[in-house]
Amino acid sequence: MIRAENIAKSFGDQHILEDINLTFEAGKTNLIIGRSGAGKTVLLKILVGLYPPTSGIVWYDNVNFTALAKKKVRDIRMQVGMLFQGTALFDSMTIEENVRFPMDMFTNKTAKEKLDRVNYCLERVSLKDVLKKYPSQLSGGMQKRVGIARAIVLQPKYLFCDEPNSGLDPKTSLVIDELIHDITIENNITTIINTHDMNSVMEIGDNIALLHNGHLAWEGSNDEVLTSKNEVLQDFVFASPFLQKVRNLHT
Repeated sequence: MIRAENIAKSFGDQHILEDINLTFEAGKTNLIIGRSGAGKTVLLKILVGLYPPTSGIVWYDNVNFTALAKKKVRDIRMQVGMLFQGTALFDSMTIEENVRFPMDMFTNKTAKEKLDRVNYCLERVSLKDVLKKYPSQLSGGMQKRVGIARAIVLQPKYLFCDEPNSGLDPKTSLVIDELIHDITIENNITTIINTHDMNSVMEIGDNIALLHNGHLAWEGSNDEVLTSKNEVLQDFVFASPFLQKVRNLHT
């Protein structure tokens, strides 16, 4: 579980976030949604410790993450997996080296133990015979799956995903969503996903938080999205003509 308590963030005179209170549950896919400029990325960076909040506290289970000394922060970060928007794979490294990288950085495992774990993680994301390939030799969807394999290689308690479906076609996006959702449940991970993809919201949105102009505008589950009367949520969800037709069918 990760909890944001009264989080605010300003850069000079610019107020980005105001009084954000959210709980992100273990074993659930927790989605942060909102338009560009709503504060999603800033909140994600605060939760993972890349930005300090101007005020408020981030809790990792019962640990005040905001107040930790650097060494203790490192201990927490060893329990964190990250899936970046652009995958952030190293072009000069093979797939094996990319997935193994966190273990090289943070563990004393033997070469065999590392290889076994790499193979397991790649198998979990349905990739075979790619160990010696380079990222440029894989499709965008395959690269994203390598990114997931690397994110889970240290068996994290917490998983952060920044726009995991960015640049992917709808079919591949569904595959990525299902992978993240299944891995979350299987391993009881606290997963937080920053997204504007409504397919993700409706397919895997266990808990959804909508940010609007730096404030928490709505929270609920995907079952509540289409029936909610929250005007900010409706404006966000039904922005396209197609989804407006879907809404009319439910009213």
